[in-house]
Amino acid sequence: MTVIVERHAIPTVDQQVTEHLAEEFETSIQNLNASPAIVGMALNEALLQVQANQALNPRGNRFATWDSTVSAMQVGTAAFAAASATEGLIETRIAHEMRTINATGPQFYANAGNWLTTLWFVVVCRDQPRMDAMCQIPLDLLRSSGAEGDEYTYCWVDALQTYWREQPGLPEKLTAAIEQSHPDIATITPRDLLQCVLYPPINLFYQFLRKDHTAFNQALVEALELHKAYWSTPERSGDIAGFLALGPLAIACLAYDAGFPVEVESEYLPVRLLDRSWVGEFDT
Repeated sequence: MTVIVERHAIPTVDQQVTEHLAEEFETSIQNLNASPAIVGMALNEALLQVQANQALNPRGNRFATWDSTVSAMQVGTAAFAAASATEGLIETRIAHEMRTINATGPQFYANAGNWLTTLWFVVVCRDQPRMDAMCQIPLDLLRSSGAEGDEYTYCWVDALQTYWREQPGLPEKLTAAIEQSHPDIATITPRDLLQCVLYPPINLFYQFLRKDHTAFNQALVEALELHKAYWSTPERSGDIAGFLALGPLAIACLAYDAGFPVEVESEYLPVRLLDRSWVGEFDT
């Protein structure tokens, strides 16, 4: 039986907001070589575009929603490709155009948090070459960003890379991520953010690996309910970041592609992104 998780009430987002965000993003990607700060801005603007389109189109059945999702994947993977090299040029497609960006070496934005966000977009877009590239990013590069974070994040990245590359040690690495994410150990991340937003995808991935369809769907419901609980508080309910449960969506995409019956519906999970409806719509 399908379980429905209702999305919390959100403020009105009109088309003018998305148009303004699109203009800002276009300006940034035209100037990616100007400074590392512009790349960081482009990453944030791409994410905001996706969130705004998701607010307007929770089913994900409009072209703009898919287009912004692909652009977020493209600018994210380009940023990490540039950070992985210290010299030369990177040729990559962003927003329907082939672009040349400079290698940058390690940068503040090439951190573990942005790696996870970018990977989620890659998974949703089902882009295997970009998945391969993201899973070759060294953990040392993420640490070199200078971002302050809990150790569990690196364990989590390591586990995901190990899974995709089909390397040994996945159970041990995922166990380390679970253990290191305990609130008594992961003390840098705010406890409510950790428990409601950042940890649930780890648990969901664990259930995915177990291939227990019932437990997976139960964990997906729990992840969405926790997401809702976090983002529906008075101080956060108007935040555009709460409109989309990106981590749970990405893990649900892995499960869907593996033949799991995803028996959960929610406006936090745009169904047309989940079911691959847009994959192959245009060259990414």
